[in-house]
Amino acid sequence: MKQATGSAAATVPWRFGAVSESDFEPLLALRIAVMRTHLERVGRFTPERSRNTFRAHFDQPGLRLILIDGKRAGCVGFRVDAQWVTIDSFYLDGRFHNGGLGSTILLTLLAEADALGKPVRLEVLKQSPADRFYLRHGFVPIGENDYDITFERPLPA
Repeated sequence: MKQATGSAAATVPWRFGAVSESDFEPLLALRIAVMRTHLERVGRFTPERSRNTFRAHFDQPGLRLILIDGKRAGCVGFRVDAQWVTIDSFYLDGRFHNGGLGSTILLTLLAEADALGKPVRLEVLKQSPADRFYLRHGFVPIGENDYDITFERPLPA
């Protein structure tokens, strides 16, 4: 079992788990809870779009549950391809925001990518507080479209 470190996260035992189809609806609800306000701000929220976007990510290999005390608390996609690792669908129940757990989970994923010798890429919705989170962890913007910014965290020197 992974043990979270940091201030409030130090007492939160967590681990990754495998997803099953029964996780889809609860994780979709979590995605909507986390993203709705931000998507509404840029005119991109509809329940159908949220369902379709998450379904596409859910069905790809590499989605992991985030379990706290054995209970579903979130998910994250860790997709390995030939050139880089892509992180997507990183949603954590709001009860665990701003306590260091997200950083602990991200650092675990970055260590996995480093062990594979691959940089990490992800997309963040423009004007989202997530961009500051990823900038603090060594990601740099490498592109953007109308709604998202693509970030990359190069391999450490």
